[in-house]
Amino acid sequence: MILSGREIVKHLGKEIVITPFHPERVNPNSYNLSLYNQLMIYDQHELDMAKPNTASTILIPEGGYMLKPNTLYLGRTNEYTKTDGYIPMLEGRSSVGRLGVFIHVTAGFGDVGFAGYWTLEIFCVQPIRIYPNVEICQIYYHDIDGEYDTYRRGKYQNNTGIQPSMLWKDFQGK
Repeated sequence: MILSGREIVKHLGKEIVITPFHPERVNPNSYNLSLYNQLMIYDQHELDMAKPNTASTILIPEGGYMLKPNTLYLGRTNEYTKTDGYIPMLEGRSSVGRLGVFIHVTAGFGDVGFAGYWTLEIFCVQPIRIYPNVEICQIYYHDIDGEYDTYRRGKYQNNTGIQPSMLWKDFQGK
């Protein structure tokens, strides 16, 4: 079951943390998260899953930044979230998708207990100007049934910035 917007608000400060929180961003069954003022792009054209891939940071000025098609941009939410007892899920906003911008292309499924900022996988089909602090995606919460292990440690837990892929760590020791 997905929590309604009202239920999200009821659980704030307890099982759900969203900081900063803006009441006007509550939707019927989600909450809008906004884009931080930085992006990251990988330095190489060809990436390797088994090795760290270097990346550069781009500042998004107040006047916006033009995204190019066929380039993967990593962004970050302004909001820190933490969840206990619910599964956080992330999706792009339909208004953004209708402009040909895909937010969080894969891996929108969070773990119970995740705490941190969400790294966004951003891809566009045509050039488009984006702006810092725009409400870019939405978070929603699923109930979980049965016993579960809370996510406490992991590659991305308690992050503070944009996180490039750390899949290479899975190859260590193989």
